[in-house]
Amino acid sequence: MVSTDWQTDLRNRGYRLTPQRQLVLEAVDKLEHSTPEDILTEVRRTAGGVNISTVYRTLELLEELGLVSHAHLGHGAPTYHLAERHQHLHLMCRDCEKVLEADLDVAEPFAAQLRESFGFDTDMRHFAIFGRCADCAGAAPPSARGTGDTTT
Repeated sequence: MVSTDWQTDLRNRGYRLTPQRQLVLEAVDKLEHSTPEDILTEVRRTAGGVNISTVYRTLELLEELGLVSHAHLGHGAPTYHLAERHQHLHLMCRDCEKVLEADLDVAEPFAAQLRESFGFDTDMRHFAIFGRCADCAGAAPPSARGTGDTTT
């Protein structure tokens, strides 16, 4: 479904909600944390003639306009999600590759320490914190539990 907010947001910035922009926004909304290739696959369900460069250009513009955001969840392509709905940290399990979401407030003490010590203002939404989820940590042999080792 077309979001009138998208149309208004784009119009207020001097852009139109073109069919390609609409399809990309709808795909990002539906898929949530998705790569440009995943978004292309979803867009092509409706518009077979759209190519990957159109998706990348559209995502770049939508990110500049603050409508989508990306995160790096590993070594592959960045994943995209709607910026307004997803203000969170990404916690990536190295074992099962599950992505958990944590409220940004969890990292505020760390961000405050970076500001105080280095004058550095962080944007915690664009990267993932790697480790092991509770299920995988619980599945570890008893001798490996509690070691703090997340380098599997």
